[in-house]
Amino acid sequence: MRISRLYVPLALAIDKLIELDEESAHYVRTVLRLKKDQELILFNGADGEYLTTIAEVSRKTVSVTIKQWQERDNESPLQIYLGLGIARGDRMDFAVQKAVELGVNHITPLLTERCVVQFKGEKKPQRLIHWQKIVQHACEQSGRTVLPDLTEIIQLQDWCNKQQGLKVFLDPYAQTSLADLKPENMKVTLLTGPEGGFSDQERELAKSAGFIPVRLGKRILRTETASLSALAAVQMLWGDFGDYQP
Repeated sequence: MRISRLYVPLALAIDKLIELDEESAHYVRTVLRLKKDQELILFNGADGEYLTTIAEVSRKTVSVTIKQWQERDNESPLQIYLGLGIARGDRMDFAVQKAVELGVNHITPLLTERCVVQFKGEKKPQRLIHWQKIVQHACEQSGRTVLPDLTEIIQLQDWCNKQQGLKVFLDPYAQTSLADLKPENMKVTLLTGPEGGFSDQERELAKSAGFIPVRLGKRILRTETASLSALAAVQMLWGDFGDYQP
């Protein structure tokens, strides 16, 4: 029987009794409907995961006892940095979720010329919190023990000039394919646009920062499809989807 996994931002140690925070407790009590003496896996993003036993479930508290540390390393040897042009609503949520499942290590939401999402007042920090929850839950589901970094929302230009390794951006008009390239020090940086793609000025900006335009087949892909296709492709070419040896 599959044991549910839960991320907790706490120090974990064998034999320690942990009281879950309100949100985690609600999830265990109401969604998973776990009872006393049932098992639950916890991880804190630091090292491995911990097998626990439910010690108490009540309306006021849910606590667990940590029984065993388990080594688990599901990380790809390829370090992937993703600059993700911000898309609307569910499209952005979907792209973030699947990027985590596909092994991305760093995600930066980018403001671009054709970005249709507006951030006023408290919307920017609220969206970051929302996306961070998606990152967390995707790690719980996919078996990862390390949470990818989700950085602040920044302008495309500010991000482009700070990247290293093999740098590529997705461009349906490019002539180069990913198979023509190789990663530098097992690092690759992917840049994908929002709905409507990049403007001509942004293409030139990316090129001047050292990004290589690449295409994924002959078809024009939606923004959420393009980023996930590129992630799957680089994992197959150089990561843990294939047998690539650096």
